[in-house]
Amino acid sequence: MASRKLSTGGERAIADDPAGRILVGDCIELMAALPAGSVDMVFADPPYNLQLKGELHRPNHTRVDGVDEAWDRIGDFADYDRFTRAWLGAARHALKPDGTIWVIGSYHNIFRVGAALQDLGFWTLNDVVWRKTNPMPNFRGRRFTNAHETLIWAARQESSRYTFNYAAMKALNDDLQMRSDWLIPVCGGPERLKKDGKKAHPTQKPEALLHRVILAATKPGETALDPFFGTGTTGAVAKKLGRRFIGIERDEDYAAVARARIADVRPPADTELVATPSKREEPRVPFGWLVERGLLQPGEVLTDPSGRWTARVRADGTLIAADCRGSIHQVGAAVQGAPACNGWTFWCISIEGKRVPIDVLRQKLRAELN
Repeated sequence: MASRKLSTGGERAIADDPAGRILVGDCIELMAALPAGSVDMVFADPPYNLQLKGELHRPNHTRVDGVDEAWDRIGDFADYDRFTRAWLGAARHALKPDGTIWVIGSYHNIFRVGAALQDLGFWTLNDVVWRKTNPMPNFRGRRFTNAHETLIWAARQESSRYTFNYAAMKALNDDLQMRSDWLIPVCGGPERLKKDGKKAHPTQKPEALLHRVILAATKPGETALDPFFGTGTTGAVAKKLGRRFIGIERDEDYAAVARARIADVRPPADTELVATPSKREEPRVPFGWLVERGLLQPGEVLTDPSGRWTARVRADGTLIAADCRGSIHQVGAAVQGAPACNGWTFWCISIEGKRVPIDVLRQKLRAELN
């Protein structure tokens, strides 16, 4: 989370890394200067405009190291709304037609940001709750402990053909669909950057959070833009995942920390390790090709996983069962009395005495085609 104004020193790039750039200056002006439609994703952690009144102390009278920097104080709601619409408009200019934006915030600002996103034509895809395993307690005891932040994920427009790496998210979640509530600790321990024994930045985000965001919504080689770069979490994770980044930060001290941090990150040696291809992108393999190439023989018997139903393979790539014939999907649905069926996972062959879905044969053929 960084600020909107240039502090000192002019607008300039302070880092040229093969993985990306860090620009120092006003994020609105610098995003507007980027080529239109040049970035694939935006991750924004804008000022929350907390404007805390006075100091906050723990029960033992030690001072809470909260957010009290000038960059988090924008003004009244009207000022904040103008600022929000300005930077969102500049981000929209830089975003590709099929790109997406992620904005994170707290109850102080996220609802105002959400309204601005919709007013500017972005199309909301999800709101994600980052639930913190170790939130800061409510020391005054007058409210609930604020244990989460909200991320809004939106496409540039309703018609955007945006990237969502569904299979990667499912794999990351132990082969279960990824939900919109993410349980991740706040940044701490060795990951928390320090300067002169103090936090280098008060709102440094955990790399686990950015790992999930970038892996979900980009492909290797694509570019993630962070207009409030801070100490560079977005850039560090993007580089680790084989993505490019553009970071914009007005405070040169934060930008210097980010540059040193990212310089220590090694990109993946093999981009295949960070690629997340979806099944929809794989070459289409009709069932009949398995018969043509001898992976299945006419007359061969297929069974369902339980062995309850059987069907025979025909030379034209269809199946025939007791009361029906048709595609692997049609016959699979018919024998079950179901409206639909994925024949690739329903029908099985016997390999070493085990029933294995015929999808293994499709994957074998795909590998030969690549």
